[in-house]
Amino acid sequence: MGKPVRMADIAERLGISVVSVSKALAGKSGVSEEMRAKVVALAQELGYEGVRGPAAAGTGNVGVLVADRFFNENVFSFYTSLYRSLVLACGAEGLTCMMEIVSREAERSASLPVLVTGRKVDGLIFLGNLDPDYLHAVAGSGLPCLLLDFYIPGGKADCVVSDNLDGGCALTEHLLAQGRRDIGFVGSIRATCSIMDRYLGYQRALRMAGLTPREDWLLEDRDEKGDFIPLKLPEELPQAFLCSCDEVAYRLVEILRRAGKRVPEDIAVCGYDDFRFATLCQPPLTSYRVNVEQMAETAVNRISARLRQEQTEPLTFKVSGQMVLRESSGKH
Repeated sequence: MGKPVRMADIAERLGISVVSVSKALAGKSGVSEEMRAKVVALAQELGYEGVRGPAAAGTGNVGVLVADRFFNENVFSFYTSLYRSLVLACGAEGLTCMMEIVSREAERSASLPVLVTGRKVDGLIFLGNLDPDYLHAVAGSGLPCLLLDFYIPGGKADCVVSDNLDGGCALTEHLLAQGRRDIGFVGSIRATCSIMDRYLGYQRALRMAGLTPREDWLLEDRDEKGDFIPLKLPEELPQAFLCSCDEVAYRLVEILRRAGKRVPEDIAVCGYDDFRFATLCQPPLTSYRVNVEQMAETAVNRISARLRQEQTEPLTFKVSGQMVLRESSGKH
């Protein structure tokens, strides 16, 4: 059996973008009728599955698409908890939740997921973070879509996110209240919008206190693929670190211990998310608890409204979390 035909194959043959192919197959504006006819004809000739159109309404299923890089052991506990909450929230609405993990290759080539080509779902929730071209291609199926735990600046889609800016600000203000004025940030801020917003909250708190964040105290924690990398301590250490997540904070505490530094006596450390690494760490981590139950409920309520064809402008919903104080920051 040959490899399945992808939108990228059609786009290459016709010399157009994958997004244009997606729009043509979905009957959306943005391509000429002449080009639309060429796309449909070639798709039929090549045996592209998605040419049959979007999923039939009434399956009672909501699909969840998550990139493989965001559903591995590094973030498994967080997204497992979020998916569990989605399943429960869907059940309360009389819907079934189905997950498909998107491989790196499928994401790069903007290949439609089986949930779409197999017409298995009525709506889609994108979980974590996905390439914009892939999002455009899948959204071109015509199914109601929602972004969960991320957003695209300037994008026109429903989004449900944790209030990461507020969380980053609250944790930094807590460290400042403990007398720690030299504070660093551990996290690759270009990796996800969540990390970027947590960093912006950290910056906001420092600048409101009349402090300027130091570039050498911004430490990278992952590579361009989203995989964790070894942490490198700066030559001059600050009095505290705010980390992008609890696992990174856990790793930082171990590195500081090997360097002969005590937490929190010498350096205070805060995590984020308040999942398993927060309590596995010694000392236990001060963290910001993300309200995954409320995020899931909000997402399902919104996608349900879309399934009922309620016409409203795309909205971004920010769900507040809660700071949890433990020993790692010096006060609990």
